[in-house]
Amino acid sequence: MSKKLLGVLGATSIFLAGVLAGAAIGPVHLDDNIPTVQIIKEKAGEVIDVMNPLNIDVSPERASPGDWITDQQVEVYSNRIILDIQDAEWAIFTNTNSMDPVIDETASALEVVPQTEADIEVGDIVSYNSEFADGSIIHRVVYKGQDEQGIYFIMKGDNNPTSDPGKVRFDQINRVLIAIFY
Repeated sequence: MSKKLLGVLGATSIFLAGVLAGAAIGPVHLDDNIPTVQIIKEKAGEVIDVMNPLNIDVSPERASPGDWITDQQVEVYSNRIILDIQDAEWAIFTNTNSMDPVIDETASALEVVPQTEADIEVGDIVSYNSEFADGSIIHRVVYKGQDEQGIYFIMKGDNNPTSDPGKVRFDQINRVLIAIFY
């Protein structure tokens, strides 16, 4: 084959790969609160997953809540369960649909007060106060960053299309969800 034909075939292959990847992941929606580099990394990972035929039946890895309860803190018996958790608080929820299907008005939960910024990681579900809402908001941490004022968190309801407005600082966070009861 000639170099020209190989060049055309190569360019066509790259074009087709782009079209397939674009069709597979859909349009890229930028979220003003999350740095563009983070969004590009996530979308690039989605493209790689789509293009890799070995991952066809594998769901993408997503950040999950941290492990706040150890096996040693849980005792299960036939007539009761004992959770050895210091300073846990009971939580109930209102019907906002923002965290569907994980949390809804019929669920209840246990929460604890985090001690430091390091305790909170991407994937954790936290209750926090915001100037944009009355009362506590319970949403997932989707990004943890640092700016000139220190560590901040970006929150998002699992069922919401975009993240919550503004950066959330540690002093705005009330509690971290550690167990959900249905």
